[in-house]
Parts: sequence; C-alpha cells; structure tokens
Amino acid sequence: MTVALMWEGRAVPGRGEELLAWVRQQELAGEPLRRETFRAPQDRVLVITWWDAPYDAELPELPDPDGELAARAVHRWRFESVGEG
Repeated sequence: MTVALMWEGRAVPGRGEELLAWVRQQELAGEPLRRETFRAPQDRVLVITWWDAPYDAELPELPDPDGELAARAVHRWRFESVGEG
C-alpha cells in the first residue's frame, strides 16, 4: 500500500522563502518513495512524501518550524492510494 503524508506550513508574512529553505533542509528518519515540495501565495509551503507502508504505520514526519517563522500551526494529512483513474 502507498501512503502519502502531506505537511503544509504558512510562514510569517514575507518569510516564505525562509520557510521554503528551512523545509528543504529537514531530513527524515527514513527514505520515502518520493518527496515533493511546493509553494503557494500567502507564504505557504507544502511537502508531500510517499511511503510503501500500511495506512496506520508509524512514519517519520517533518517537524514544526519555530514560532518565529510560522504564522500558524502546521497542517498535516495522511492519505492512502486508491490507484489511478
């Protein structure tokens, strides 16, 4: 089964590039099948990691950035693949 973990953070206004650089430096305790990083307006950064694991497996997650960089708490979601189509 493939599980996708999504991590979305919002930087303090004007610090989106810093949040992007910070998240790119974060290493995970394991190696995902795939990892992609995205950015969006309002200084938001999204990271999706894909894992070959059961839905309820204990998987390494990205940490929260410090409070001086983050405008709010990080949002996290977990999804399981249902195939293509």
